[in-house]
Amino acid sequence: MSAISTDIPCSGVEEKKVPLKVALSSFLGNFIEWFDYATYTYFAITIGMVFFPDSAVDSTLMAFCVFALSFIFRPLGASFWGTMGDKKGRKWSLSVSILCMTGAAFLIGCLPSYETIGILSPILLLALRSIQGFSAAGEYSGAAVFLAEYAPANHRGKYCSLVAASTAMGLFAGSTAALIIKMAMPEVDVIAWGWRIPFLLAGPLGIAFHFYIKKRVDDSPVYEEMEEEIEEEEKAEASHPTRLVFTKYRKRLLSSIAATMVNSVGFYLVLTYLPTYLTQYAGVNAADAQLATDVALLAYILIVLAAGKISDHVGRRRMMLGACIAFILLSIPGFMMLNTASLPIIIIAQLMLCITLSINDSNIACYQAEMFPTEVRYTGAALGSNIAYVLFGGTVSMVATALIDFTGNGMAPAYYMMAICLVAGINLWFTAHDYNGIELHDIK
Repeated sequence: MSAISTDIPCSGVEEKKVPLKVALSSFLGNFIEWFDYATYTYFAITIGMVFFPDSAVDSTLMAFCVFALSFIFRPLGASFWGTMGDKKGRKWSLSVSILCMTGAAFLIGCLPSYETIGILSPILLLALRSIQGFSAAGEYSGAAVFLAEYAPANHRGKYCSLVAASTAMGLFAGSTAALIIKMAMPEVDVIAWGWRIPFLLAGPLGIAFHFYIKKRVDDSPVYEEMEEEIEEEEKAEASHPTRLVFTKYRKRLLSSIAATMVNSVGFYLVLTYLPTYLTQYAGVNAADAQLATDVALLAYILIVLAAGKISDHVGRRRMMLGACIAFILLSIPGFMMLNTASLPIIIIAQLMLCITLSINDSNIACYQAEMFPTEVRYTGAALGSNIAYVLFGGTVSMVATALIDFTGNGMAPAYYMMAICLVAGINLWFTAHDYNGIELHDIK
């Protein structure tokens, strides 16, 4: 492949090279996905006004309900994109899932308001968000598998941590874009058309990126090697990768779900829910709450890259178990600090929780890719990730709020985080294995 490459020293005489455009493709693909997701979240109040103005239920809550419902389609998307990725190739599934995701985002930006077409407007919004949820199921895992299969065995953690970093950068970019639009325009213009700008940008970005991957990036060498060497009997068995994952590799699937439980609950709790928690329950003004979260988000990006590199030396299993223990020990002190309503203390608390989260998240993408053999790797990684997200990630804000309202205890989210980490930690203790330094084609 004629490409700009990054030299990576490896053990042995040979020196491997990872094409820069492969790293960029995986990074930017995931970045675009999460930018689209963040755009919806940060414009949720405006979207509620546009599509649910006459709702008997709070319009913002209705907008978040649409957001949550889209997660239902992620396991189905995981099965589809995973199967296509294992049968037609990694880059096909990655590029097409990005195209579908961004296409749906573009069409959301084009949707007429409730005042224009009535009830059809929120119905179309739900349909397009469902397409986004379906498409997003293939992108994160696709980026992880693509990077893992290109990276040298002793540097997989370092490279796969780019997936987690790009997620946070997508959220940060979406937050920044929303902030700029809201500050630069009168509220009436934001409601009328300003909120549409980031969605409309997704269309040309997705098309350009789709064709870039299709034309300029080769499929992973591990996948191409498998296609050349796999025998006809094995091809027949691997023709139904979803069934194979649930029958032959269900223990590994369970381990993948457990690892992603911590990621999904921690990510949405620490990096997306806390601004709401701080304003509604801790008496912090919205600006300070957003500032503290933005600081945590930037720290997350830096730490997750460093933690990924460290995992290449100490192992993914130790890092994830360490994160589970740290969350169990620090969740209560962290939320006690959040409830002081003192900005410096709040920032310290969020940084403390964010560092713990980054230790876990730096390993997720790599661990999921390492768990499964090549013929079902995309499917296994996608299913493990998205089953956890639909059960835990998409519901965390709702569960945290419900627990506080039911118990009257503002510490309830901390207890929920501890319970998730306890269950995940016990599972990982018995099921997780380290594959550091092992070539992916040797994993059976």
